[in-house]
Amino acid sequence: MSTTTATRPSWAAMTSSRFVVEVKEFMRSREQMVFIFAFPVMLLVLFGAVFGGAVLEPTNVTFAQYFLPGMIASGILNTGFQSLAMSMAIDRDEDVLKRIHGTPLPATAFFAAKIAQVIVVSVVQIAILIAVGVAMYDVTLPTEASRWWTFTWVFLLGTGASTTLGIATSSLLRNAKAGSAILTPVVLVLQFTSGVFLVYTQIPTLLQRFAEIFPLKWLAQGMRSVFLPESFEAVEARGSWEHTATAAMLAAWLIVGLVIAVRTFRWTRHDDR
Repeated sequence: MSTTTATRPSWAAMTSSRFVVEVKEFMRSREQMVFIFAFPVMLLVLFGAVFGGAVLEPTNVTFAQYFLPGMIASGILNTGFQSLAMSMAIDRDEDVLKRIHGTPLPATAFFAAKIAQVIVVSVVQIAILIAVGVAMYDVTLPTEASRWWTFTWVFLLGTGASTTLGIATSSLLRNAKAGSAILTPVVLVLQFTSGVFLVYTQIPTLLQRFAEIFPLKWLAQGMRSVFLPESFEAVEARGSWEHTATAAMLAAWLIVGLVIAVRTFRWTRHDDR
């Protein structure tokens, strides 16, 4: 009599399968899709309609051209930090994470699938924002390969920092109901002080120094260095794109988020014993 031994799926196969599940769950959540895709586009259209034709002195850059990289940076933060923290807090409250933890799926595969889902969603979101900016406000896209390389590393570091912070924050929230009340004001403050809704150099110096502590300011500045002309570098706060500082700060926040996530992550609700 012959016997067959079941072969356990590889880590890559389990990660891939979980990634498909994550994407399907995201697509089934209409509220989340509206927040991720429609909301930033709505803001781009609104601000573009009001200020899009205005030219930022002393440059020839239109406000629409300036606003696009800020919205891209904000979208990355919203997807990887706010939305992810909220969705994981909800899954924890509904014991979804507890059930996943009880399966043979490795924790590393689960988190890798989450990160992959955030990256894919962010890419789609950015593509939509760029398409709207080009079609409606004549936003000019960079043609140099070096600019797109800058876009790639800023995007990856920014997404990594946002995602690890989102995972870490999800465990610090006592419950999902408190998430929106806590995270929304935090994100709004960062958006208004980091050069997303307002020109960064027009923000009071004290608020500029406050924003420099957090990743959104560096993410937005990194994206401006991709989509704005070289001449705009001279009117940045320190007369430079500060690529080295941008990479260092985003990497630092990625590490901070990773350390907090590893030390605090919970598969069960806070009231479980």
